[in-house]
Amino acid sequence: MATYSFSQVDVFGRAPLTGNPVAVVHDATGLDDDQMAALARWTNLSETTFLLPPTDGAADYRLRIFTPAAELPFAGHPTLGSAHAWLAGGGAPAEQGRVVQQCGVGLVELRAEAGLSFRAPELLRSGPVDEETLDRAVGSLGIERGRVVRASWIDNGPGWLGLQLESAAEVLDLEPDFARMRGLEIGVIGPHAEADRLELGADHEVRAFCPGLSVPEDPVTGSLNAGFAVWLIGEGHLPGRYVARQGTAMGRDGRVRVRADEVGDIWVGGSCRTVVSGTIDL
Repeated sequence: MATYSFSQVDVFGRAPLTGNPVAVVHDATGLDDDQMAALARWTNLSETTFLLPPTDGAADYRLRIFTPAAELPFAGHPTLGSAHAWLAGGGAPAEQGRVVQQCGVGLVELRAEAGLSFRAPELLRSGPVDEETLDRAVGSLGIERGRVVRASWIDNGPGWLGLQLESAAEVLDLEPDFARMRGLEIGVIGPHAEADRLELGADHEVRAFCPGLSVPEDPVTGSLNAGFAVWLIGEGHLPGRYVARQGTAMGRDGRVRVRADEVGDIWVGGSCRTVVSGTIDL
């Protein structure tokens, strides 16, 4: 048994304890795959991560990301929360204000200026959804096909299928049947009414359903919001800067900041707060 530094970081919360927590094990060299998977099952959070020395000279650190059911090549809120924990633990990036994470999808760049944001990775799968899969997706959400404005694969690691609905209210009204999803990982987005946006501090409502990863509904999801932005900004359906609210249906109050820069890269950011710090024996 060995002792490791440990953090639990609340990511994307508008206020303390309103976002999505990620458990972070620092300097995790020595832990094997089975130990990492066992800890992820034990924490039972959406993700548990492990900070490791990089094997790519361009990276500041390497990150492995586990849900209770599987390892992921990339995930958004663990990327932000782990970078926050790494910096808080004394990590020093090679370039001031810029952090480079190595993970399963390769190198992910983060900016550490007025909070953390990551550059959305390229989609591993994109484009139209076949009719059979789309029928299964909308059936599992209990809605009619006519309520879907558009649909696309937006997979940047977890396997997301994205659906846009006509309104945030429709997103919040969803009552998914997880058994009918049969392994689909579905994200849904819809716009808030213009009159409500200033008070809410958000332009769109997002929900994420990923029962295949042992996370029936994820509170606030960086990878999904990144996928939505790459798709919907890229095709001109959303403006180049907006804020998404997520977690409302679960009693959370997350805010995800999205913007496209001058060269078209998508940046996804939000708050990070260390809630638990100490050690863990494994």
